Amino acid sequence: MANKDQNVVNNAADDKMTEPLLRGEQNLADENGGSGKKTGSKDSLYMVYLSTLVAVSGSYSFGTGVGYSSPTQNAIREDLSLSLAEYSVFGSILTFGAMIGAITSGPIADFIGRKGAMRVSSFVCIAGWLAIYFSEGALSLDLGRLATGYGMGIFSYVVPVFTAEIAPKELRGALTSANQLLIVIGASTFFIIGTVATWRTLALVGVIPCAVLLLGLFLIPESPRWLAKIGKHEEFEAALQKLRGKDADISQEATEIQEYIETLERLPKARLLDLFQKRYLHSVTIGVGLMVIQQFGGINAIAFYAANIFQTAGLSPSTGTISYALLQVVVTFFNIIMIDRAGRKPLLLFAATGLLLGCLLLAAAFFLKTYGLALESVPALTLAGVLVYIGSFSSGMGATPWVLMSEVPSFFMLQSTYWVSCSSPQWYLKQRGEPWRKFKQL
Repeated sequence: MANKDQNVVNNAADDKMTEPLLRGEQNLADENGGSGKKTGSKDSLYMVYLSTLVAVSGSYSFGTGVGYSSPTQNAIREDLSLSLAEYSVFGSILTFGAMIGAITSGPIADFIGRKGAMRVSSFVCIAGWLAIYFSEGALSLDLGRLATGYGMGIFSYVVPVFTAEIAPKELRGALTSANQLLIVIGASTFFIIGTVATWRTLALVGVIPCAVLLLGLFLIPESPRWLAKIGKHEEFEAALQKLRGKDADISQEATEIQEYIETLERLPKARLLDLFQKRYLHSVTIGVGLMVIQQFGGINAIAFYAANIFQTAGLSPSTGTISYALLQVVVTFFNIIMIDRAGRKPLLLFAATGLLLGCLLLAAAFFLKTYGLALESVPALTLAGVLVYIGSFSSGMGATPWVLMSEVPSFFMLQSTYWVSCSSPQWYLKQRGEPWRKFKQL
C-alpha cells in the first residue's frame, strides 16, 4: 500500500514536470513570478515600478563595468605605465570575477534573499570601484576590476529573477527588458563621460548606482515567491499586497504561488545533471543556446574596445563612441516597447540577421585596411558595421534571451539553467583581450 501511494505521488510529480514548457501566453513563469490575471490598476502597481527601478540600478552598475575599459584605455596605460598585455589583463579579468559571481549568485540569492544578494553585490562593486580609484599599479587595478566583475555576476542573475518574480504577467516582458536597457544606458553613459572625465573620476561615478541601490532597497519589499519558499507566510502576503496595491485582491495569486511552492517541495531536489534529461532537452537547448549565441557573437569584444576599434580604422574615437552609445539606448528602448507586441522569435530573427551583416561589414573594413584597398572607405565601413551590429544586438539579442530564461524553463530547472548560461566559459571567452590584440595587428 505504501509503495502504491508513493508511486501515485511520483507519477503526479512526473506529470507536473513533463507538461509542455512552451504554452503560448500561459507558462510556469506566470505562476512563480506573476499572476495569470490582472491584479490591480496601473495606479496600484507603483510599488512594482519602484521595485523594478531600484533593482535595475544593479543593471546600470553592470553597464558601467562593461563601459569603463573602452574610453579609459589610453589614459590608464599612460598614467600607470601599463603595457598592452597588462591592460588586456585588466580588461578581461572583469569576466573572471563575473563568472565566479554567477556561480555563487544562486546559492546567495536563495540563502539571504534577492534583496540580500543585491546588497552583497553593491558592497563588492563599491569596494572594487574604490580600489580602481586609488590604484597606483597593475595589481590594485586588477583586484578592483575583479571585484566589480564579481558584483556584476551576481547582478546578472538576481536582477532579472527578482524583476520576473514581482511583476504581473502583463508587465513582465517590458519590466524584465528594463534590465538590458539599464545595462546599455550604464555603458553608454560611461562611453560619453569617459570622453571628458579622467579615469579616476569615472571610477567614482561607478559608485553612484550602487549607493542608489543600497538606499532603494530600504523602500521596496522582498520577493514574495522567495518569502513563500522559505515559509515566511505573513511576510509573503504582506509583500505581495504591497506590490499589488492595498486594495487589490491577492487571494487567488497567493494561493497559486503557495500551491506551486508546495508542489515543488514534493518533487525531487534539482541537480545540475537533471539538465541533461531527455524531458528537459528542448527547453534547456533554447535557454542555454540563446545565451551562448548572445555571448559568442562578439558583443563584448566590441563593447570593451569600441574606442580603439574606431581609432584603428582612422575614425574619431569620440564621434564613433558617442554614436554607438546613443544608438544602443534608443534601440534598446524600442525593444522594450516591441517585445510584448512583436513577440520574442521575430525580434531574435531580426537581431541575428543584423548581427551577421554587422560582422560582415567589419570584416570587409579590416580586410581592405590589411591589403591597402579602398582605404578611404574603411572608416565609413567600420562605423556602419559597429552601428549595425550594436543596433541589431540591442533590438533583440540583448534583452530577449533573458526574458525567455524566465519563460521557457520550468522553475524547477530555472536556477540551474541560469547557472550554466551565466557561468559557462562562453560568458567570458569573447570578452578577453585576444580579439582586440588581433585588431591591433591589422
